[in-house]
This record gives sequence, C-alpha cells and structure tokens, in this order.
Amino acid sequence: MALRAHRVFSVQRFVTETQWRSDCPVWLNLVRLLSIYGPSHLQIFSELLRRKLRGRSVIASFEAHLAGRLGLRSLNYKKDARGNPLPATGFELTAREWARLGELVLGNGNYHGRQIVPANLLREAFIGSQANPAYGLTFWLNQQAPNGREVDMERILDLPWQNAKWRGVCICKDAPADMVMGLGSHYERLFVMPSLKAIIVRQGSGENFSDAQFLRLVLGRVQ
Repeated sequence: MALRAHRVFSVQRFVTETQWRSDCPVWLNLVRLLSIYGPSHLQIFSELLRRKLRGRSVIASFEAHLAGRLGLRSLNYKKDARGNPLPATGFELTAREWARLGELVLGNGNYHGRQIVPANLLREAFIGSQANPAYGLTFWLNQQAPNGREVDMERILDLPWQNAKWRGVCICKDAPADMVMGLGSHYERLFVMPSLKAIIVRQGSGENFSDAQFLRLVLGRVQ
C-alpha cells in the first residue's frame, strides 16, 4: 500500500510541478523542457496512462469515466502519427457543452447528482505552484485579486519564458478571487465563479479581447 501511495503521489507531483519548475531533480533531463509552459507534461501523462491501461484506449477511458458522464460523446480529438491523443490540444465543444465542465467545478465534482470527481481531488486543480501561483492543474487562477497586477495571460505566454513574470498577477481585479478560468487559444474562455454560482463561456477570436474588461462589463463593475 505504501508503494502504491508513493506512485500516486509521484504522478500528481509530475503533473503539478514539472510544467513550471526548473529546480525539480526527479526528472533530470526533462526539467529544462518541462519547466516552460507547454503540452509536454500532459503528453507524458497520457503515455503513462496508456501503459497503465495495458492496451485499453486512453480516449475510451476518459470518455467512460468523465466525458460520457457529462453527456459529452463522439468528441473530435487531434492525434499524433501513431493515433495517440494529443491531450493539450483539447477537443471541439459547443458553448453549452463546455459549460458542463463549469457545472462540474461549481458542484465540487458533482454533476446532476452524481459525484464524478472526488471533491478533495478536484480542489487540487485550483492550487498554484511556487513557480506560477496563477496556474493550477490546467486552470488559471484569480486568487491574487483584488490586489494583483492584471495581465493578459496569452500575451505573457508568448514572451520568452525567462521574461515571463507570474508572481502577483491576476486575471481581473474586479472578479471574485475564487474565479478559475479555462483558457483556449485565441481567447476561448471558460470562467467559473463559485462564490457567484456563475459560469461564463466565451467563444471567438481576436487579439483585441481583454479578460479583465470583459469581466467588468459582465459583472457590472465598469467605472
């Protein structure tokens, strides 16, 4: 049992720490790659899961344990040359379908009366790291509001990694500190605000979009 618990901790530590940290000695030659924001940690986790499933499909497992229980079926995944899923690229969803993931967050892992993800496990997704307090397990966090420095997350991600400054930043000073955000390329957004029991999905594109200004308009906090 002790060995099993150690393995679980090691996987969790890998996903939470290697994406941002540059001082984790466990992963040796992977550190330089994985300390920079990117898809590598999710891709390696997917391969680990594939081996753990011993021949069963990673996609089928995901759909059986999570997506299917949210009513999300026949999802369109991008794959590599060998047919393996590319989890960091996500999949295509309508606004209403994406909102179901927001409902799962609001329900602390419960969706329409069914506990799909243990609440204590889901909370781990909303804890930032030492390297980037504004980022949890694929969720962006507004925890440093209202005193944080508002930033455009996508613009910072486009900077050379050594120039990115993540300490003391927030998504929107006027949004609740418990807000979490799912970030898609070209300003696709899922905002979840537990204290307001609110879910906002934004689909579109364009570099003129501002998370902070959009949220102030929606929340009626424009001065």
